[in-house]
Amino acid sequence: MKVKKVISEEMMSLPELREVLISIRDQRSGGDSETETSARTMSYELRKSIDHADSLGKCDAVTAKALVGELSKLEKIRPEIACRIVNIMPESRDELRAIYAKERYTLLPEDLDQILDILRQHA
Repeated sequence: MKVKKVISEEMMSLPELREVLISIRDQRSGGDSETETSARTMSYELRKSIDHADSLGKCDAVTAKALVGELSKLEKIRPEIACRIVNIMPESRDELRAIYAKERYTLLPEDLDQILDILRQHA
């Protein structure tokens, strides 16, 4: 499949992506998402994408969207980093520092603790 042009682009977390992929699967199969024939007709790429989002997603789509919104309100968090944090759901300062390793700035321990507190509230 050749892509001729990008119509729109949007950042989303893995749980949100999973919901979109499932809705595409349901549209293509006519709502019979659980039948054996729809599993055979579903494309390999779509099936693998849903499996990937299932295995790596750590929360549901509603929680992920709320977390991204809440994290984006913080001063040093861009939307891309907020999505990355929600996808990984770090549990320690070291894991958060690894996410920020490529950034030109480092977070203070208070900022790291604030992020971890937000993640714990929604976990």
